Amino acid sequence: MSIPLKHFKKGSPKPELPDDGVLRFYSMRFCPYSERAALVLAAKKIPHHKVYIDLSEKPDWYTDYSPLGKVPAIQLTAVDGQPALVESLVIAEYLDEQYAERKLFPVDPLQKALDKILIERLAPAVSAVYPVFFTTNPPEDALQKFETALDVFEEEISKRGTPYFGGQQIGMVDYMLWPWFERFPALKHVLVEKYELDKERFANLLKWRDLVAQDEAVQQVALDSGVHAKFMFTRQEGKPNYDVAFEPLSNL
Repeated sequence: MSIPLKHFKKGSPKPELPDDGVLRFYSMRFCPYSERAALVLAAKKIPHHKVYIDLSEKPDWYTDYSPLGKVPAIQLTAVDGQPALVESLVIAEYLDEQYAERKLFPVDPLQKALDKILIERLAPAVSAVYPVFFTTNPPEDALQKFETALDVFEEEISKRGTPYFGGQQIGMVDYMLWPWFERFPALKHVLVEKYELDKERFANLLKWRDLVAQDEAVQQVALDSGVHAKFMFTRQEGKPNYDVAFEPLSNL
């Protein structure tokens, strides 16, 4: 049974999905929070059905799985009552504990807590760069605030002294941070001055970014910065086109 490769919107009938006990993953292709869940699913090789949701015109039936209409959501069809989980970190932690062959969070409770705090510390960088991505008149100091917020991560990866924030192997903290670092290079497409992060100021952070980009799960899930930029332009125009994700790169 094939699920159409599109974002379901208001008026769309609910997709027909097989009653096979396989997890169902509700997502939006450009949502970084959805990408967090997608990365964990890919890293752990968890079978799942993907259903993409148009966040501008959500189908009425979607609140059956996500009461607030947010993505990501996963429906556990093999569990009694087929409950649904929402919120990216909740989903990531559930999947890490339920599919524990290779744990992505640290076993040590303190390090796990410190990694969760680090994940939350990305919020100022996201808040600063968001209007640069999605509006035509961002604050003049947006990029300055963005860079200041990223200094925390340059300092932290340098202090940890390991290739990944998660240690010698990629871990949950890396996957939870990655979706935004995948999008930051789109700034060279959306800004006239072709902005890129300073290679000296963020030397170790950029090494980390290049290393994570080679990860198998990341390569399965990530989109090219040009695709992200194309979507950002549609957002700036007030007509978000989520299905740009499914167009050939040559069309962009």
